[in-house]
Amino acid sequence: MGVEFIGIVHSQDVSETRPPSGPTIDLDYVAKLARAHESGDFDRVLVAFGSASPESILIGAYAASVTSRLGLMIAHRPGFNAPTIAARQFATLDQISGGRAAVHIITGGDDAEMRRDGDNTTKDERYARTDEYLDIMKLEWTSDKPFDYHGKYYNVERAFSSVKSVRPPRIPVYFGGSSEAAIPVAGKHADIYALWGETQAQVRETIARLRAAAAKHGRELRFSLSLRPILAGTEEAAWARAESILTRVKEIRTAQGLPISDHRPPNEGSRRLLAAASQGSRLDQRLWTGVAAVTGAQGNSTSLVGTPQQVADALLEYYDLGVTTFLIRGFDPYEDSLDYGRNLIPLVRELVAAREKQPTARAV
Repeated sequence: MGVEFIGIVHSQDVSETRPPSGPTIDLDYVAKLARAHESGDFDRVLVAFGSASPESILIGAYAASVTSRLGLMIAHRPGFNAPTIAARQFATLDQISGGRAAVHIITGGDDAEMRRDGDNTTKDERYARTDEYLDIMKLEWTSDKPFDYHGKYYNVERAFSSVKSVRPPRIPVYFGGSSEAAIPVAGKHADIYALWGETQAQVRETIARLRAAAAKHGRELRFSLSLRPILAGTEEAAWARAESILTRVKEIRTAQGLPISDHRPPNEGSRRLLAAASQGSRLDQRLWTGVAAVTGAQGNSTSLVGTPQQVADALLEYYDLGVTTFLIRGFDPYEDSLDYGRNLIPLVRELVAAREKQPTARAV
C-alpha cells in the first residue's frame, strides 16, 4: 500500500508564527508553495476552507495549473451548495487537473462560525445533512443514468452528471470529524478518515471506533494523521527550535489580543488534543503539545520533534497502528516543505517499504 504524504497550500504566507503578509490571494506564493511540494515528492496538498477564507476549489485549481503531478485535497463544507453542483465542480476539477482531485469533507464543529455563513443548524443536524449530501455526490459521480433521491434535507429528481472523475469509480473522499455524530457518517462514506496529531493510545482507540463503524457498511477505511514536524540536526537543537516556536506563538497571540490559556473549544477534535496536552507537553517521547495548549488546539497543532531519523521512526510507529497517510506542514510553510521533501519523506518511504516486507510486524 505504501504511504501518502499531504502538505498544505495557503493563499498567502501565514502560520501561527507568521502573521499574514502580502495580499489575501498571493498567486506567486501559491505557485511557489505548490511547486515546492511537488518537487519534495508530496502526493497531495490540502487547500483549507474557512468562513472568511478564499474559495478552496478555486485556489486548488490554480495550484493544479502550475504543477503537473501534485494531487489536491480540497476542503469542502457540505450545506452551502447543492450536492449535485458540488459533485460536478469536483468532477470538472478532476478532469482539468488530469485526475488529481480529492475532496476533504469538513462538516463544521463551531456553531458561531457556521452562523457567519447563515447556517443555524445544530452539529447533529449538520452531520445528518452531510450523510445525504455525500449520498447524492457519490451518485452524481457514479450513476450512468438519471436518479431520484428523497431525504430530509435534499430531494432531487432525475439528477445526472455528464462529467465523471478521471479514475473510476469516483473522486476520493477524505473526512474529518470526531464527534459522536461524525463517526457513523465517516464509517459510511469516508475513504480516508483524517485524525489530528493525537497520542498513539488515542489514535489506536479512534481507528478501532472507525473500523467498527465502517464494518457496519461492509467497508474498510484508510487513516490519515496530521502533524507539524519540527526538525533539526540534533535532538537538542530540535527541542530548542520547538521552544522558540512556542515563544513566537505566544508573542503573536498576545499582540493580537488572543488568549494563550483557559481554552474551551466547541469541537471534539480540539478537545481531544487539549486532553492530550493536559497530560504533559511531551508525550510518546516525540509528540509535543506546546502549541496546541497555547492556541486551544485550533486545527493541526501538535508536533513530532527531533532529527529527521527520529521523526521518521515516530511516524513509522503510527504507520504500524494503521495510519497510511500523513498530513505534515511546518510553522515556516515554504521552508519546512523543502526540508521535509529533502530530509523526512524519503526516510519514511524507505522505512515503510522495509516494513511492508514484514507484514506481521504491523499492529492489528
